[in-house]
Amino acid sequence: MPASRTIFFISANTAITAETLGQSLLVHFEHIDFDQVTIPFVDTLEKANEAAAQINADARMKALSPIVFSTIVNPDIRQVIMKSEGVVFDLFDAFMSRLEDELHMRSFSDTGRQHGLLEDNMYNIRIDAVNYALSNDDGISTKDYDKADVIIVGVSRTGKTPTCLYLGLQFGIYAANYPLTEEDLYIEYKKIPGVLQPHRERLFGLTINPERLQKIRSERMPNSRYSSLVQCQRELAMAEFLFVSKNIPFINITTMSVEEIVATVMHRSKLQRRLF
Repeated sequence: MPASRTIFFISANTAITAETLGQSLLVHFEHIDFDQVTIPFVDTLEKANEAAAQINADARMKALSPIVFSTIVNPDIRQVIMKSEGVVFDLFDAFMSRLEDELHMRSFSDTGRQHGLLEDNMYNIRIDAVNYALSNDDGISTKDYDKADVIIVGVSRTGKTPTCLYLGLQFGIYAANYPLTEEDLYIEYKKIPGVLQPHRERLFGLTINPERLQKIRSERMPNSRYSSLVQCQRELAMAEFLFVSKNIPFINITTMSVEEIVATVMHRSKLQRRLF
């Protein structure tokens, strides 16, 4: 087993881009333990020097160079990070020069301008989408389902909430979620719950293997009927029957990360992202 490596995600803004791009690469190295450190808002030379010092301290402590994913645009600040003792993957530098050549113009290196053009415009969309997910979580309210881009359905503890929050946070998608309860599955057997009927074209189902669901539920309510394997098997079987019989698209999330779940929902539901 290779030694644990420290991963730094560094940005002049939120570091979401650095994290997303970096983690999409790291996921392919599943047998290595990564200690992940995020340093956002590195927008001055002083902060860059502090980040570089942290990288250097980690390198000396572990006698192993940390890996750094950076999305810093300012060339002076970028150079400070590049000269650190980390192995730096400059995600802007990897693509920017080729893109400038293709577009026949120089890019703006002013992070303030970038923030003004992109982040400020996107901020309200992101916040509105996340607030929508929270307000329409777990069937708390169904009155705004007509505003939903997608409604995630599934039995309890199948990852509906994190899926909706990620859709809102990363893509600005208005995602609600509705839990398929025993009443929905047993009393209204073979029927789409009434509150969902007007929105059936927006439904997307999540399911999971019964053994995995039992483990998740047992962490919340151990030794209960709710967390018993038999109960998990029954609920999942009936939910999946509903999905198949009513042509509701669905996926089994047992081995999927939230990023993979969201990407699949976006693709299969043909959702148009509002955040770029």
